[in-house]
Amino acid sequence: MLASIPSPSRNIIEIGPLDIRIYGIMIALGVIAAVWFIGWRMQQRGMNSEIAVSLAWVVVPAGLIGARIYHVITDWRRFSEDGWGDVVKIWEGGLGIPGAIIGGVLAAAVLCRMRGWPLAEMLDIAAPALLAAQAIGRLGNWFNQELFGRPTDLPWGLEIDIKNRGEYFNDTTFHPTFLYEALWMLALMGVLLWIDKLRKLPVGHLFALYVLGYASGRIWIEFLRVDPASEIAGVRVNVWVMSVLWLGAAAYMYVYRNKAAWPPAPIEGVGSDEAESAEAEVASQASLLGESTEGEASGADTDQEDAAQHEREEAMAEGRVMSARDIAAAEGSEGEHPMALTDVMVAVGDGEEAAAVSPAAASEADSGDEPEVSSEADNPAAPQSSEAGMEVSAASEEAPEAPTAPEEREQTPQ
Repeated sequence: MLASIPSPSRNIIEIGPLDIRIYGIMIALGVIAAVWFIGWRMQQRGMNSEIAVSLAWVVVPAGLIGARIYHVITDWRRFSEDGWGDVVKIWEGGLGIPGAIIGGVLAAAVLCRMRGWPLAEMLDIAAPALLAAQAIGRLGNWFNQELFGRPTDLPWGLEIDIKNRGEYFNDTTFHPTFLYEALWMLALMGVLLWIDKLRKLPVGHLFALYVLGYASGRIWIEFLRVDPASEIAGVRVNVWVMSVLWLGAAAYMYVYRNKAAWPPAPIEGVGSDEAESAEAEVASQASLLGESTEGEASGADTDQEDAAQHEREEAMAEGRVMSARDIAAAEGSEGEHPMALTDVMVAVGDGEEAAAVSPAAASEADSGDEPEVSSEADNPAAPQSSEAGMEVSAASEEAPEAPTAPEEREQTPQ
C-alpha cells in the first residue's frame, strides 16, 4: 500500500484510576457543539440562546436513550449471546443515529408543547447543528475501529487491527465508512446553511431536508459496511429504516409545501436579551418624548387661546363683526367651535341698538311673527360703533336671508 489511513492504537485515556473512553468524549463534544450551534442560530433570529440549553436538558438524554434502544433492537442477537447486561454500556459504542433522531424529536415535541414554542421552527434551527454533532461523534467509531466498510486498495483505505477485522482477517485496509459519513454530514450542513440563508423554504422544510439528505447518504454507506447487522429480506435493517424516513420527509415536504416561509412570526417569550433591553430603552425614550411633546402642546394651546381672546376684544372695540368661522379660525379649532356656523351676528353703529339674530329668529320672521330683538338696554355689553349703519355677517351661505314684510318689520331709528 502506497498510502492508507491508520487507526488509533488506543481508545482509552487513563486519568489515575479512571479509564475514559474516547468514544464517549467524541459524543460529548458533539453534544456541546450542537448546543452552542443551536444557541448561535437562535441569536441570529432574535431569540434567547438560553432556550438551547433548556432543550438540551431534555432532548439529549432522550436522544441517547432512543439511540441505544435502536441499536439493541437492530442488533439483539449479539446481546442475547453476550448477555443483556451489556445493554447499558453505551461507552463501548452502539448508538443508532436513527433512534437518536426519533427520541430527540419526540422529546422536543413534548417540551415545545409545554412551553408554547413552535416545534417546526425549532427543528429547522437545530438541523445543521445535528449534522455537526453527528460528524464529530463519528470520530468515536474511528477510535473504536468499528463500522468500517469492505476491503479496498484505495489510497484512503483504513487500517484495521487484525483482532477487529472479523472474517476479513486476511485484508488490511477497508473503506473508512465513518469518514464518508462524517464528510457527508459536513457537506450537507453547508448546503442547509446556504439554503436557510435564502429564507425561501417553508417553515419545517429545512429539517425535512436534513432527514432526506442524511437518509440518502446513509443508504449508500450501509451497502459498503461489513459489520454484523440484522437484516430483513436480505437487506440491512438500517436501509429499511432510512428508506422509511426518506419517504416520510418527502411526504411532509409535499403535503406542507404551501406553508409560510421564514422569517416566522415572533415567538412570544423567546426574545433575545439584547432585543428586550433595546425595547425597554425605546419605551423609556418614547415616554420622555411624550412628556415633552405634551408640555409643548399645552403651552401652544395656551398661547393660541390668548391670541383668540385678544382678537375678539379688538373686534368688539372696533365694532367689527366676527363670524363663528372667524372665531374658530382664530382659535385654531375650525369646525369645533361651540357656536353654530349658521348663527348670524348683527352690529349696530354708535348709539344704536345692537342685536344678535339667530336662525330661530329668522324662522319666526319667515313665518310672519315678529322676531325677538335684544336691545342695548337689555344688553349693556353690546358693542358701540362711531359709524352709523348695520353690518350683517352670516357664517353659512347656505342659510337664505329671512324675508320680512315692510309693514311688520321693526324700523330701526335713524
